[in-house]
Amino acid sequence: MLDPATGAPQRFIDDEAPDRTFLLDPATVTWHGAAHQWGTGHIVTDRGSTRWHTPHALRVRPGEVRADYRLVADLELCVRRTVSPDRIVERYVVRNTGSEPVMITGLGIQTPFADLYEGAERALARAVHAHVFTGGSWAWVLAQPMSGTGRSLGLIVREGALHAYAVESRNKDSLSNVRGHLVLLATDHARNPEAFGGQPKLELAPGQETAVVWELGWYETADAFLAHTRPPATLSAYAAHVDGDLVVDGARDVACLDPRMTVVREGASRHRLSASAHDTYALHVDGSARTEVLFHLPLREMVQRRARIIMEKHRARERPGLRGHAFLPVDTRTSLTHQEGGWADWSDGSERIAMPILLQLATIRGWLSEKRTEPLLDGWAQFAAAHLLDSTAAPRRGSDLHHLGPRLYDAPWLAQFFHDRFNLTGDDGHLCLAARILERNFELGGREHLSLTLSQTALAVASSLAAGGDHRRADALRGNILDSAQHFVKAGRQLPHHEVAYEQSMVAPLLDLLIDAHRLTQDTQFSRAIEERLPWLLAFSGPQPHVRLHGVAIRHWDGYWFGAQRLWGDVFPHHWSTLTACTLRRLPAGLRTTTTDRLAEHILAANMANYREDGSATCAFVMPSAVDGRAAHMADPLANDQDWHLALWMRSTEEEAASSAPTERPH
Repeated sequence: MLDPATGAPQRFIDDEAPDRTFLLDPATVTWHGAAHQWGTGHIVTDRGSTRWHTPHALRVRPGEVRADYRLVADLELCVRRTVSPDRIVERYVVRNTGSEPVMITGLGIQTPFADLYEGAERALARAVHAHVFTGGSWAWVLAQPMSGTGRSLGLIVREGALHAYAVESRNKDSLSNVRGHLVLLATDHARNPEAFGGQPKLELAPGQETAVVWELGWYETADAFLAHTRPPATLSAYAAHVDGDLVVDGARDVACLDPRMTVVREGASRHRLSASAHDTYALHVDGSARTEVLFHLPLREMVQRRARIIMEKHRARERPGLRGHAFLPVDTRTSLTHQEGGWADWSDGSERIAMPILLQLATIRGWLSEKRTEPLLDGWAQFAAAHLLDSTAAPRRGSDLHHLGPRLYDAPWLAQFFHDRFNLTGDDGHLCLAARILERNFELGGREHLSLTLSQTALAVASSLAAGGDHRRADALRGNILDSAQHFVKAGRQLPHHEVAYEQSMVAPLLDLLIDAHRLTQDTQFSRAIEERLPWLLAFSGPQPHVRLHGVAIRHWDGYWFGAQRLWGDVFPHHWSTLTACTLRRLPAGLRTTTTDRLAEHILAANMANYREDGSATCAFVMPSAVDGRAAHMADPLANDQDWHLALWMRSTEEEAASSAPTERPH
């Protein structure tokens, strides 16, 4: 469907799924309008800047549309669309018609994919995940149905290059349930010259032109799409230990400007990469293509370095009494702890619980000295019991946030801490408190809430209770898990709204719940439900050949809620993407494959990009080059909630080691 005034596509319709909305619809999305229509855009030059929308000349013929625009100075834009039965080709050509050279430092094209969450049922039926890869001449977008089934719409650059992407319409009005308007950029040098390994300046001599040409088509599978992109190289992996290496095959030339990386040619089209430091590295492939890889420290070493930073910098030493044992976010620019000021996501509870959990897990493993950590853990246990739980064992978001009421997400995290405390000290009082926290969670509606790690935590606590002879409480916890699983099997796609209407961190705990119910009962209704819902989880993860993107679930709001810069926009990698990895490692036989295992390994490794070599960290790397005009592609300076990645990785590894043990069923 074309706009008669602009010749721009208004919808891309898949005949096999005509109700799916691949593009945002201004009739139903209030913040989407003509200014962000497909194919509109902007240009920034040394002769002036402008946006284009309505052409000064439009010609529509069968199978072809041509729109001509006058830009600034002596620049003209010609947009030509040609349609064949299975493809649309769009050609965007900027030409210098004057007698003087023109320097272009910004050139972007709007592509308003319908990547938004209007509740699980509607999202799964109608919306798409837009997996974006702007690797120069190696660039594409895969708009994949959120259900993980059905045909995807693929955009592949065939001429020219895309060096970045930006996000617009992300603010306090659009909030967390929308990804915003995606803008594909030939360059974003004017706003963010260093983004994505560097943004070029495009100089046009008199009579010269620059073009971006892409084709759009339908693809049955992601693999079929990737094959059609004609990748210039393949990588053995996107992340490796600093004492390991990566291999790039198929490229004539591979270069990295960072002197800490070594590139060794091993034949006409093979290169071996190694690096001397923990960091991400931008690669240039055959001159015009680019991507990014990571070399990282081993898990144990990073846990130890991160623990040192937590113990030295994240403690609230200045506070009186038990509140002085809390852990807080830290601004890495100044090393000052960050004060809550009523902002719940900067509190001394909730996601900050990851810090004492990480210290305690590492102590149990023998990675940290118990002599050093025990005073901190004992103090935090007393603080949490007094200030993060009310008299009924319901969780509070922080010691100063009693007015917000209980937050169900926090219950399994607090229960984990006290259960680990029991495992470390043998004190039955900690086990009893862990059980009471979970029991109170179910009393408050936990059966109908997809709390992260709830089922795993409840079954772990139940096992400890049963081992101590308290089968009544153990069976009650297991029964609650089975009741919850039955509830969500019956609910189908009608998942409840939580803090976000639909997200990857709802689907991962949903699958974990069903996996645990299946382990308890071996009931085939649960295995069928797992198989049906697994594509929902995998669809959040794109196949981009880039360490921050490959397999890492889309999450696009945490820079605002958890960061210091308060930037909306895609966060890659986000630590909760680790949930996908942990869930994939827990899949039952028949669904767990070498492919899912490799994906899990990559997600776990990719999140190491959130830590620096010294153990300092960021809570959010905001990926786009710009968000609503503000420069991004940056690590937020706040170290806040990212430690869940390391804690989840450690616990997942322990669960795998114990997975061969028989699972107790309710009595």
